[in-house]
Amino acid sequence: MNFLENETMEERLALMKTLSKQFLMRAHQVDIEGGFPFANIQDLRQAGYTSLTVPVEYGGKGITLYELIRLQEQIAEGDGATALSIGWHMGIMMNIYEKKSWNLSIYKFLCEKVKGGALINSAQTEPRTGSPTRGGRPETTAQLIGQNWVVNGRKTFTTMAPVLDYFIVNASINESNEIANFLIPRETIGIEIEETWDSISLRGTGSHDLILNNVMIPDKYRVEMFNQQSKKANGWLLHIPACYLGIAKAAQRYAIQFAKEYSPNSIEGTIIDLPNVKQKIGEMELKLMQAEYFLYGVAKQWDSSNDEQREKMIPALGAAKLTTTNLAITVVDLAMRLVGAKSLSIQNPLQRYYRDVRAGLHNPPMDDMTIQLLAKESILHHD
Repeated sequence: MNFLENETMEERLALMKTLSKQFLMRAHQVDIEGGFPFANIQDLRQAGYTSLTVPVEYGGKGITLYELIRLQEQIAEGDGATALSIGWHMGIMMNIYEKKSWNLSIYKFLCEKVKGGALINSAQTEPRTGSPTRGGRPETTAQLIGQNWVVNGRKTFTTMAPVLDYFIVNASINESNEIANFLIPRETIGIEIEETWDSISLRGTGSHDLILNNVMIPDKYRVEMFNQQSKKANGWLLHIPACYLGIAKAAQRYAIQFAKEYSPNSIEGTIIDLPNVKQKIGEMELKLMQAEYFLYGVAKQWDSSNDEQREKMIPALGAAKLTTTNLAITVVDLAMRLVGAKSLSIQNPLQRYYRDVRAGLHNPPMDDMTIQLLAKESILHHD
């Protein structure tokens, strides 16, 4: 089973469906223990999935954003924590290439490492800054001493921390207004992971704290500089709503299977034939269709647009995330209403889907920021 040997999206989706079924079988145990899905991540690595977003010219497949979100959604049908975790790695590799924001030699070096199985994620959030999308200046600092940077600070929500090989850390440059991103290998002296992750949602993401204590790295690992955090269009972030859409589909699938099998002695047959049950199933299907058309449509628009057109897509990208995530939450709620009190059993996957899907409200961009942006755009268009 190897994604790199499959030439079409349909073949890769079929392979992912097989893996996703394995992830589903492991999901309950990882959730209960608050552990990490090491086996799932290893399966994805060994199957070549983690290098699919490496560009073709550097030995990967350079898959489209549309294909990425379809594959990510399939992972999430098995396990949302695995999907969100690996989605950051997949999207970041795509984003760096699209933005052309790194020195080419460092990016090529990273591509080689990723083809060998290395995993990467950003560590940008801090206890006092909150979400990076709200523009807080990082309290993590970097100071140039000779030819090396010395980085100190603490990052929160470092998703996939147990297995990451590289961290992209943002830091304020001492004695300047500038902020930089640094690529920091895991084996660097001064790196420490503090296991702080205790969320009730997506318990398997291993989003622990990253502590940087006099971490020294060469100047070439300063990969980006900005005077301010400029707001650029980030199509790759659609991996986030794709995760929650996958969780909603898993909830729908469970609810329908339950309705086909559950036969209380007060009725003939099973509850699948009851009008009120069909009503809920129809409502779930409608909401999933709405989410699919919005999310897939925006992803395809991104794939067919040039850089200038993409920069105008920020409102659409935010709206796709807001719409998909909120519809996914509603679908899980409907599934639980259909199944009833059994859905609250710790053994029932619906209670996990319910907890996991809520996390989407706290991933970027936040709903209030999207609504404010849409209002601003609407006002400008009607001047």
